[in-house]
Amino acid sequence: MKRSDVIDNAKIRPGDVIVGLSSTGQATYEKHYNGGMGSNGLTSARHDVFSKYLAETYPESYDHQVPDELVYSGKYRLTDRVPLTESEAQQLSALNSQLSTLTVGRLVLSPTRTYAPVIKNLLDELRPEIHGMVHCTGGAQTKVLHFVGDNCRVVKDNMFPVPPLFRLIKEQSGTDWREMYQVFNMGHRMEIYVRPEIADRVIDISKSFNIDAQVVGHIEEGTKSLTIRSEYGEFNY
Repeated sequence: MKRSDVIDNAKIRPGDVIVGLSSTGQATYEKHYNGGMGSNGLTSARHDVFSKYLAETYPESYDHQVPDELVYSGKYRLTDRVPLTESEAQQLSALNSQLSTLTVGRLVLSPTRTYAPVIKNLLDELRPEIHGMVHCTGGAQTKVLHFVGDNCRVVKDNMFPVPPLFRLIKEQSGTDWREMYQVFNMGHRMEIYVRPEIADRVIDISKSFNIDAQVVGHIEEGTKSLTIRSEYGEFNY
């Protein structure tokens, strides 16, 4: 690869918008609905959501040095149906054929989504226009702070609705919302940083793979920081 072709996030700047690529749903190259877990945070999620019977049935599935009160401390069995709120059921209505078989086990243990097919198309068409790409793992929604300059205030004020998976984790673990955004992707796990006029094309390419996408925020001139404005409050990092 030519050095000039590398996207190292150094071009992220005030005026850019952030296009988020959804972590949930069913991409054209996926066989089932994806709950959006990814790999980071999976151990925590398993213990937060699943119930103690798993420790007895599959003692090889966890580290026995973990305090007993933290081992599979949730209330759900792998085969339990996912309890959906009315709004979640409406959001998933396009997947009605799968809702009847959507279990908590399948939701939590969804294979980590790869965005490689989408990113390949984005790079083929828009590489010079892409100022940055952030994969929201290892810091989740706050990961971008590792890459932006000291003059960049990141504002995420149009987030996706929190998917059922992360609502379950929140309810079962008691984790506060501020920390949830630091640990879990909460609805989108890939971010593309571009000029506003490029955003629609990024969204169209993502949607061509049946992966929802939207402008989730922007970069302002200001002290390096992150503000998340969500349905559950405003959080500053």
